[in-house]
Amino acid sequence: MTVYDLSKKSWQWVTLLTLALIWGSSFILMKKGLRSFDYMQVAAFRIFFGFMILAPTFFRFYKKITRTNWIHILITGYAGIFFPAFLFTKAQTQINSSLAGMINSLAPFFALITGILIYKNRPGRWQIMGILLGLVGAVGLISQGNMLETIQNINGYALYVVIATIGYGINANEIRFKLKDLSGVEITSLAFLFVGPPAGIYLLFSDLSPAFATEQWALNLGFIFILSLFGSVLSLFFFNSLVHYTSALFATSVTYIIPFFAILWGIFDGETITWLQFGSICLALVGVWLVNKKKKLKT
Repeated sequence: MTVYDLSKKSWQWVTLLTLALIWGSSFILMKKGLRSFDYMQVAAFRIFFGFMILAPTFFRFYKKITRTNWIHILITGYAGIFFPAFLFTKAQTQINSSLAGMINSLAPFFALITGILIYKNRPGRWQIMGILLGLVGAVGLISQGNMLETIQNINGYALYVVIATIGYGINANEIRFKLKDLSGVEITSLAFLFVGPPAGIYLLFSDLSPAFATEQWALNLGFIFILSLFGSVLSLFFFNSLVHYTSALFATSVTYIIPFFAILWGIFDGETITWLQFGSICLALVGVWLVNKKKKLKT
């Protein structure tokens, strides 16, 4: 008897919410890592730790690499793991988490656009409506009614997040349309096989002495390890599997729900939720529901 079955809607939603919780915590873990290490080192450690965690699986899955799929695994590794890791940590040095979260919510939009332009995917009207509703809900939730103030904080570093979300869109479509024969765990493992060595080489020649001279550098390195284990390895396994069983649009719509967990953590910390935030949460969830209900609603 299979307990975890992603062919069932209930498990698809559980997985999506779990992803939102994990990735919603990634921003704070990146910030803690940046207290001792520079953005390049944080990103490189995140990738290399993931490579080391998955090393035992390489011998099991490397035969899955073929002359036809290696390029798609390579694209997945660099568009979905390598470049976003560096781009997000670079952006985090100059923009706040609210702005990063707002821009990150563009991931489903870019998944939609790249799916149409590159992969010739034709989404249904309900999918498109769901993407737009979810985007409005996510932006409303993140800006908390102060959208103008949030937008005014935009600077050149916001472009790094935009590029990263475009990469996420390409990554999701690659998995959906080009790597159908590989499981989520196989894709995750093989992608890290491609991106791990360059990250390790960078760390080998990187000057880590300033980082090791800071207080609690070991603790901050531990936060990066946690970021890698949960924010990269486990989350990518769930994400890649979710893309296979649903769609690139539904899987990337996790970015609409991430702000919900930020609000939830705030409530636990004594903050109050406003009606605007509650309405935005509902709107985002309705948008995600429409994306995943397309087969039943499409006429």
